Amino acid sequence: MTDTTVAEVLAELAALEDPKIREVNEKHGDEHGVNLGKLRALAKRLKTRQELARELWGTGDAAARLLATLICRPKAFERAELDAMVREARVPKVHDWLVNYVVKKSPHAEELRLAWTADPDPVVASAGWALTTERVVKQPEGLDLEGLLDVIEAELKDAPDRLQWAMNSCLAQIGIGHAGHRARAIGIGERLEVLKDYPTPPNCTSPFAPVWIAEMVRRQDAG
Repeated sequence: MTDTTVAEVLAELAALEDPKIREVNEKHGDEHGVNLGKLRALAKRLKTRQELARELWGTGDAAARLLATLICRPKAFERAELDAMVREARVPKVHDWLVNYVVKKSPHAEELRLAWTADPDPVVASAGWALTTERVVKQPEGLDLEGLLDVIEAELKDAPDRLQWAMNSCLAQIGIGHAGHRARAIGIGERLEVLKDYPTPPNCTSPFAPVWIAEMVRRQDAG
């Protein structure tokens, strides 16, 4: 499929459209109706295609943008390009895939993390916090964890939904991975009660930080 055009890919995505999937997705703000397994199969067939990925992103179509994150070459994007893409990505699933599959693999990730975390746009700021959480888990050296907890304690309760979710994830991962900060992280969670009543399916861990931390630490100790 080396000569595949954007029009051909869009036609294939349109053929995969399922109204029932769209109906479910739209309840979460995700305006697409493509089965993600089939989308990934299409990406596997296309392989890495950076220019096609750029063109698909440029269509603004949610399914096309999801596909673009799977077939692009993350390290090929300039910092300014990624910044613009995150500001355009208002569909939650597109935003998540862009941050997780593209930005986290970029050589510009740390610069963008620092720039985005304090951005006045809460969706952009949530991307910054997602990158911070990634560092808390994988490369905490040099991070001011106490300073992060100070910000979370002050701002988590009143943060807009997506930013709140990202900051809460950071709070939980600090508590899970850093025993010296665990008591404070749990205490912040207990006082603020953010996501305490979040509906959690059976066999899933609650996103309420004190419960999340306790469960993951239990698993670490058991393993």
